[in-house]
Amino acid sequence: MDLTLLRLNTVIETKKPHPCGGKLWRIVRTGADYKIACLTCGRVVMLTPDELKKRIRRIAEAGQ
Repeated sequence: MDLTLLRLNTVIETKKPHPCGGKLWRIVRTGADYKIACLTCGRVVMLTPDELKKRIRRIAEAGQ
């Protein structure tokens, strides 16, 4: 997965579901770290680029 495709408000699907059952996340912040928010429960998680690259299954909806 090429992380340059990930912009603000991009919706991604993760390989494993969040404990709330949601698999879709919105990218809230990019930079040295990525901040993603679960679309089901609203939980916000910060990940390093390497961690995010391992967790992404696909881009569900392109952002700005």
